[in-house]
Amino acid sequence: MMEEHGLINALGEWVLRTACAEAVQWHGALHIAVNVSPLQVRSEAFSAILQDVLAQTGIEPGRLELEITESVFISDEVGTRAQLEFWKSLGVRIALDDFGSGYSSLSYLSAFPIDKIKIDRGFLAKLNPRDPDRAADIILRTIIDLGRALNMTVTAEGVERADQLDFLNERHCAEVQGFLLGRPVPAHEARSWLATSAAPKTVADALTV
Repeated sequence: MMEEHGLINALGEWVLRTACAEAVQWHGALHIAVNVSPLQVRSEAFSAILQDVLAQTGIEPGRLELEITESVFISDEVGTRAQLEFWKSLGVRIALDDFGSGYSSLSYLSAFPIDKIKIDRGFLAKLNPRDPDRAADIILRTIIDLGRALNMTVTAEGVERADQLDFLNERHCAEVQGFLLGRPVPAHEARSWLATSAAPKTVADALTV
């Protein structure tokens, strides 16, 4: 909707600035993840905005993780690679979101500076302990092993049940994300929780700003 009405760049800049300003108030060195629209990736202005946000908020670049989807590679691989390499030169991390859906291609993992793979929640949703989907099991294990072999962090999205978490722990998945662990909360509640809890290294989809 925002992209259709030409509002995504302004909204995306606000989200990025607000998220980074919030993160610098957190205790410790927790990471924060921010989704970046394909239109933002294609906009030359976004890289300048990113550079300004890092300078203005004072957040350590390594604490910021920008999440992109595979659709950004479809129309302009050369331009996209240049953008991502510039982000990396600033010190931020790049995550490939919803991996395994849509236009998935293993070539992206070697051709672009990706730090993290986030497995699409659809695979985990098929892991019913009473009627396990063998194909989903194999795909999940393969992606986790692939990420580890490429020295990339792997995050499984959509963890909503204890048996799913057990499955991922058994397969040594580095990070998990989902309602089983926490639901979106206002920023002030997140700050309170972070101040009193043994929080994970990455706070993603658990904070509304």
